[in-house]
Amino acid sequence: MKKTSRTILIVVGVLAVLIGICVLLSMRDVDDFHNKYEGSDLSVDVEGMERTGTYTLYLNGHADADKPSESIDIDLYNNQSEGDVHEEDSPEGDVEKALYTETGSKVTWKVNVPKAGLYNLYVNYFLPESRGVPAERSVLINGEAPFEDARNITFTRIWTDGGDVKVDNQGNEIRPTQTEVFDWQSAYFRDDMGFITEPYQFYFEQGENELTLEAVNEPMLISELQVKAIEQPKTYAEYSAEVGGKDGSDTAKTFIQTVQGEDSTLRSESSLYAKYDRSSPTTVPNSVTHTVLNYVGGDSWRSSGQWIEWDVEVPEDGLYNLMIKGRQNYSRGSVSSRRVLIDGEVPFDELNEVSFPFENDWNSLTLADENGTPYNIFLTKGTHTVRLEATLGGLGEILEELEDSTYRLNQIYRRVLVYTGANPDIYRDYHIEKTYPEIMEAMDLESKRLYKIVDDMVAFSGQKADQIASAQTVAQQLERFCKKPQKITTEFTAFKDNITALGTASLNMSDTKLDIDYLVVSGTGVQPKKDKANFLSKSGHEIKSFVASFFVDYNSVGDVYDANGSDKVVKVWILTGRDQGTILKSMVDDTFTPESGVKVNVEIVAPDALLNAVLAGRGPNVVLSVGADQPVNYALRGAAEDITQFEGWEDVLAHYSESSYEQYRLDGHVYGIPETQTFNVMFYRKDVLEELGLEPPQTWQELIEMMPTIQGSNLSVGIPTAAGNSGSATASTAIMSSTPDLSMYFSLLYQYGGDMYNDNGTKTTVNTEAGVKAFDDYVRYFNDYGLPVIYDFVSRFRSGEMPIGVAPYSTYNTLMVSAPEIRGLWDFTLIPGTEKSDGSIDRSDFITGSATMMIKEEDEELRKNSWEFMKWWAEPDTQIRFGREIEALLGSSARYATANRDAFKNLSWSAEDIEVLDDQWDQTVGIREVPGGYFTGRHISNAIRKVINEKVDSRETIIDYSILIDEEIVKKRKEFGMPVEE
Repeated sequence: MKKTSRTILIVVGVLAVLIGICVLLSMRDVDDFHNKYEGSDLSVDVEGMERTGTYTLYLNGHADADKPSESIDIDLYNNQSEGDVHEEDSPEGDVEKALYTETGSKVTWKVNVPKAGLYNLYVNYFLPESRGVPAERSVLINGEAPFEDARNITFTRIWTDGGDVKVDNQGNEIRPTQTEVFDWQSAYFRDDMGFITEPYQFYFEQGENELTLEAVNEPMLISELQVKAIEQPKTYAEYSAEVGGKDGSDTAKTFIQTVQGEDSTLRSESSLYAKYDRSSPTTVPNSVTHTVLNYVGGDSWRSSGQWIEWDVEVPEDGLYNLMIKGRQNYSRGSVSSRRVLIDGEVPFDELNEVSFPFENDWNSLTLADENGTPYNIFLTKGTHTVRLEATLGGLGEILEELEDSTYRLNQIYRRVLVYTGANPDIYRDYHIEKTYPEIMEAMDLESKRLYKIVDDMVAFSGQKADQIASAQTVAQQLERFCKKPQKITTEFTAFKDNITALGTASLNMSDTKLDIDYLVVSGTGVQPKKDKANFLSKSGHEIKSFVASFFVDYNSVGDVYDANGSDKVVKVWILTGRDQGTILKSMVDDTFTPESGVKVNVEIVAPDALLNAVLAGRGPNVVLSVGADQPVNYALRGAAEDITQFEGWEDVLAHYSESSYEQYRLDGHVYGIPETQTFNVMFYRKDVLEELGLEPPQTWQELIEMMPTIQGSNLSVGIPTAAGNSGSATASTAIMSSTPDLSMYFSLLYQYGGDMYNDNGTKTTVNTEAGVKAFDDYVRYFNDYGLPVIYDFVSRFRSGEMPIGVAPYSTYNTLMVSAPEIRGLWDFTLIPGTEKSDGSIDRSDFITGSATMMIKEEDEELRKNSWEFMKWWAEPDTQIRFGREIEALLGSSARYATANRDAFKNLSWSAEDIEVLDDQWDQTVGIREVPGGYFTGRHISNAIRKVINEKVDSRETIIDYSILIDEEIVKKRKEFGMPVEE
């Protein structure tokens, strides 16, 4: 007994000590670094390591300029233009005439400015039916872009629900499809990244100026264009004085209306649709057994400028309050901000930034001043719109400084890299402080800037978030470098990794995700109830959810049909993920099944489950997203259907390039429809090549001639290697990946006039002269020219260490999302080619991807139904919708790589990008799949690794391995009863 009591006392004592420590830590002040930078001029730049062309520098250059009070209307139809620019009748609204500007056009107006100064640009525009992506325009003033970001001004479209919410046969609500609304909109020219929260200010000289708009993306109709005087927003005090005494009658004062978040009427992107939440007991409406659409926002409402709009109706003129039930449980130590617009206008300045701090549950936030007094907003009788627009608010300025800092840090890194190389000798003293004193000066300045950024972030959010910790880490590291320059070489790799981490943190902090449950509009005499979950309600909710989990199949997607019933139900397996499966099933239920009458069950399974299920006779009828090697291998074993037996197969494949389905052919039959595809393009850093005095290479020979210049600056070039996918995270390790990337070798093989197999597919031809030359030249890039075998392309390209790299075109999406600090400094083009005797350049490029495959089925009706599904799935409209919805849900880095050429052109690529990708796509080649073909890639990889690692003769090596490849092909052909060559 005494022993038990002693144990209890010890445990209680330990707990008391731990609680005391936690309390003391919570009371501890957050570090303040003002003494690190106080008294320093942080606005100066070190020559050669400054960032030019920024909006901030542009404004600083016109800091003394006036802000005239008169706006200037531009005569739209008095212009000089290039491309398709013409006057036409307005399609909608009160506007009678408008100026149509097609993609690729350029229109210039003469603007007579009475008084020099800073102005906003304001436009009334209409986006006609096109590809469904935002329009993009580039602004030139007197023939020049005033700052770099003026080249990327975006204009949003309008989306709404395409019908009512449906309920499937499981009792779950299905969100309606999103349809575009075509209407006139007004907008200022703004920063699409959201770092600058106010509209851009443009400087115009007194007298005649030229204003030019270049149509980078999407056609646009313009009915009004103004050089607009900069208006000072009203304060709430000024607004309140204007509407004072307009309280209204008792009807207005006692009015209260709740508008559910999921009932939004309009939105700027199709991704901002209604969603469901089961995690909180206070979400309205609520169900733990069924999917109920009960909020809006989430991951997709993350970028500045995105907006959602609701309609509210009030009974009488009067003053009203607004409460928003929102939830920001995405980023601890940060806030999500929204700009509030009533009927398209921000009533007063305080509503330009309404912030939701981090909380685990819903927060009912009344729009009020710092004392908690609700803002009184005057509304006239009738319907009004309430729009919430994502904004970075005060965080934008901090993030802009952080982005600029990341850019300058990469400049510093590259300067040191040129001198020391990527892996400096830690035992050598490079005397960087004597050789490059400007680098030490830049490091000291950047350290102080980063310390200030940390302080600014803490002051803004009220706590030190984990994401800003990377800025402090780099600041401390730079401080160490300045005190002890010899540490630069010992910590050089860590310095590069920290810069990458800083860029990633900046990107994460720019996410401003928010959920909206509902809005409450109430009179001044009513106090809306604020929902707040307590311990009992949370406990009850969790218990109900736990019990429901035994009876409810949460993994069922959409309508689920009885496969044993009288109807022939097509079973579709999707091997990618739940998000893709959910979108596919909703599309099937609202479009395919109603139109065709064919019932479909969609199941989400792991890729490795397919083979066992087919062998057991329990597989699907149609499987999506199988690997490129699977259709022919299943067909060889009698498990896949030949699609050429079905009517209309040629019309289906007409939407695809022949190279996309080359891998699915065997002896004149086709066993799959291309679904996704990937091929390589060449990425290059415009700024780095300009510094080196180089142009992007057109041929491999030109690239080889550039090598001394590039490598002489301790920079490198990246091409895919047999060490694995060099764009993946695993490639940053020193261990070779088990998944080699042979795409560049295959491209060289075809550029040299070779092929992988002979015409009959009975043996490999990599041992021919063309094959041997391609192999020899490929390995020489690593052995003779010293290209890295293992590397992280995105990281090196971002820092400028690898100014040229051949990589899958999908890398574009990753760079656009993850490297905003180099936006406008890079581009991509066709891969280098091989010059032919007639002077032409062969840019053959290996293509691969995934396929849709039909599993062997004896039931004729089920086969026909499966084919109907496959035809529908392959249609351009279906692929466009699926691609847009998956990108809307998962972000632009997950842009759908559809193999459908017609659908591809309607995804979110710019017109210039589509032109390059189309050109490269036309020159792609697919490699046939043959029996035993799995040995081909495996042994070519082995041959490459052997030559690189052991430096053996390349010709003998590839010939030796070709013998092993042929032996396996012969063995498999005999196994399947196919003819072999003697």
